[in-house]
Amino acid sequence: MCTIFAGQDPKNYECQTRSIRLGGHSTSVRLERMFWLVIDRIANSQGMNTGKFLSTIYDEALDINGDVSNFASLLRCSCLLYLNAPEQTMHIANTELKIRKLTNN
Repeated sequence: MCTIFAGQDPKNYECQTRSIRLGGHSTSVRLERMFWLVIDRIANSQGMNTGKFLSTIYDEALDINGDVSNFASLLRCSCLLYLNAPEQTMHIANTELKIRKLTNN
């Protein structure tokens, strides 16, 4: 079997909890460290801090779906979308961000 998976540093999958504000309420999100690293990278590429990025994702998911029943899973799947096709995913995200900025001005 591939020891690259089983033999990785346990810190990679150690859970970390971060406090954030979503919808005007303080809450916390618990994810594995590697997911936080990807989220931080995506937020940075969008010109946002991680808190703003998470709040934006939450608000958009709420608008689209009417509910966000499992935000941590939404974040994990967002990371997988990004890792599966980073250039395509970020092109779409950046285009939507530019459109939002133009319509808000």
